[in-house]
Amino acid sequence: VKDIDFVASAKDPAQLMERFVSWDRVASVTGHGETKSSVVLQSGMAADLRVVSDDEFPYALHHFTGSKEHNVAMRQRAKDRGVKMNEYGLFREDGEAIVCKDEAAIFAALDLPFIPPELREDMGELEAESLPDLVELSDLQGLFHCHTTYSDGKSSLEAMALGARDRGYGYILIADHSQSAAYAGGLRPEAVAKQHKEIAALNDKLEGIRILKGIESDIRADGGLDYDEDVLETFDLVVASVHSGLDMTEEEATRRVVRAIENPYSAILGHPTGRLLLAREGYSLDMERVLDACKANRTAIEINANCHRLDLDWRHVKRARDKGVMLAIGPDAHSVEGLDDAQYGVNVARKGWLAQENVLNCLSAEEALAWRRSS
Repeated sequence: VKDIDFVASAKDPAQLMERFVSWDRVASVTGHGETKSSVVLQSGMAADLRVVSDDEFPYALHHFTGSKEHNVAMRQRAKDRGVKMNEYGLFREDGEAIVCKDEAAIFAALDLPFIPPELREDMGELEAESLPDLVELSDLQGLFHCHTTYSDGKSSLEAMALGARDRGYGYILIADHSQSAAYAGGLRPEAVAKQHKEIAALNDKLEGIRILKGIESDIRADGGLDYDEDVLETFDLVVASVHSGLDMTEEEATRRVVRAIENPYSAILGHPTGRLLLAREGYSLDMERVLDACKANRTAIEINANCHRLDLDWRHVKRARDKGVMLAIGPDAHSVEGLDDAQYGVNVARKGWLAQENVLNCLSAEEALAWRRSS
């Protein structure tokens, strides 16, 4: 995110501008005009406020919501229909304004269905015969990829389960780190057995939430998982992730990840590129081969919702969807509060054109397990 654009309509723009530049979260004012003001917030983020009339508001909102590419495509579509479009309105050749009360009316005037803001990227949204009914947070029935104090989490197994239940989820997949991740308290086989015993007891005790037995199993350098088969078969679902040896060529990384996907116990490929936003680039993958492997092996690919990752990137999410790959939203939560990061995963899913049928979390626990067993 480079900056924030605020768009508003007001009867008294000057009063609104004064309120904006004097906001206590503003560190400095870099511009102060009648219809536009610019500031730098205390966080370091730049922000602009633009004030238009009520009639102009829908057009300004659309203009500053869509990408440049989407706006160019929309203006060309308008031109093809003998209409001029800019951030202030739609106009016929004689200059007469076409009145649109909201964004939906703007799209309708150009013979288009309403295009959700997340899809305004000129990536097929104008040409699509129909647009997906995008997934919402309320559609998720459960959460995958959550950590506890058994490894490097901050909250207990029971607290994580109750936190998921309190948020309206019906199940939670506990996926603590595996034994290779000693730096993160990775679970040795005896710790796995202890956790499974506690999970069984909690499932008998708690109502309204089901705890699924999982693990975030490290993908070793050769693409293998870091437990023997007799341990792997005790889990309901295994999240397979790369955590070490990240300095790989694209061929090495792709071969390693594809081999892990082909492991019959790998249910979900976790944070697929290993990126950390603003800190570490992800390792390069031949994403076509990875997605094809996921499809062939009925392995879901994760949208890691932790705000430091947001991995899989939304552009690849759309490619996965187009190939028929199932995606799983995992908050990678290390505390009860971290469960709320699921919203960020939903945001990525929406930007990648995902509907309920594309997201594993939108199935019940039994349905998700059945989907995996059918592989």
